[in-house]
Amino acid sequence: MKPPVLALMMLVATMSTPAFARSETCHATTEKDVASLFDRWNGTLRTGDPKKVVANYAKTSVLLPTVSNTPRMTPEQKEDYFKHFLENKPVGKIDSRSIEIDCNTAIDVGLYTFTYGDGSQVKARYTYTYKWDGHQWLITSHHSSAMPEKN
Repeated sequence: MKPPVLALMMLVATMSTPAFARSETCHATTEKDVASLFDRWNGTLRTGDPKKVVANYAKTSVLLPTVSNTPRMTPEQKEDYFKHFLENKPVGKIDSRSIEIDCNTAIDVGLYTFTYGDGSQVKARYTYTYKWDGHQWLITSHHSSAMPEKN
């Protein structure tokens, strides 16, 4: 085959490849691994240190918290929320969940209960989305809302 024809064929083959094709390597994970990310987050709540809690979140992430109407977009806003939330000494417990895993992303959705240091509780529904950053799983969005119906 003549070099110009070969070059033309290679160009056509390259152009027919979808522009959105992924070239990333997917980090292997399991449902158990994803479930443990809540345990990691919950463990940082128990430290009482808002900076340690915020370290679980990607720099560009969203927190729509349980007991605040204000979305928290920056690390500083998240730290401010957790500073006040941690005053109540919360401990979370998963009541039910569903986990979905994709290439370098995972979603954990379900119901949880927070028990505070004074014994009071808040039952809530939640969604955590996670992304593998090449080193660790970080929260990219966290939505939590108190259950609308009281049982």
